[in-house]
Amino acid sequence: MTAKIKAKKTVIEAKSRTKPEVKEKPRVEPVRVVNKISPPHTNGDERKTKGMRIPQYAYMKAPGLAHDFQVGDTVEVYCDHEKNKERVRGWIHGIVVQVDNKMVAVQFRSNVFLTDGWMVPDRILWYPLNSEHIREVPSKKSSKREKAIPDY
Repeated sequence: MTAKIKAKKTVIEAKSRTKPEVKEKPRVEPVRVVNKISPPHTNGDERKTKGMRIPQYAYMKAPGLAHDFQVGDTVEVYCDHEKNKERVRGWIHGIVVQVDNKMVAVQFRSNVFLTDGWMVPDRILWYPLNSEHIREVPSKKSSKREKAIPDY
């Protein structure tokens, strides 16, 4: 045999030899992130906040807000109420029992009525923070405390 034929024969045999099987790793395509979600902020403390209530805050105050109502403040409210067993419309003292981002709840000691005539069973009326029908009353306790301090 000639050298050319031997060379071709060795090339063909080399191609036809079976190579040891190598398991190919499956190609992993990169994951495409559609919406990024930030990881939870734990600061090392891994407590669950499922049962805890997170307070809501108003980020802006209404322009020209005259009063900052707090629970327990004494206020005067212009509404229909009972005075000497008669229904009258005028100013009546009440106590702030709840303050929301937009509303104030005021509770009264006498019966109060809605504008359509119904009596309110729990004696609590809700007013917007900027309503002209609600105003603060200076407390008498603070003036007594000031007088109680002696001058030396």
